[in-house]
Amino acid sequence: MVDETLAKIEARIRASDSLGDERKGELLALLGQLRREVGALPPAHAEQARSITGFTDVSAHEATRERRNPRLLRHAIEGLRASVTEFEGSHPNLVRIVNSICNTLSGLGI
Repeated sequence: MVDETLAKIEARIRASDSLGDERKGELLALLGQLRREVGALPPAHAEQARSITGFTDVSAHEATRERRNPRLLRHAIEGLRASVTEFEGSHPNLVRIVNSICNTLSGLGI
């Protein structure tokens, strides 16, 4: 399920007309890093992995809409950031990647 969600996000980013090529490349690279980090989580963290990818999906959806709603994007990004807070000590790279995704999505000029 996590892989399916990440593949859906990747397809959405690639198909987006509202993102420039540079931003698409940046988000796709971060998504690849996220895929590796989430994939490395132990099975006991499967629920958290689904939460992280779910919030990433919602955030990417809001960021790639042709007519963005800043309030909805902000809420989605806040949820994404909150989804990794418990990993700050044990998986700092995962938190760094999610924060980079959040910062990239936040900086889309809305």
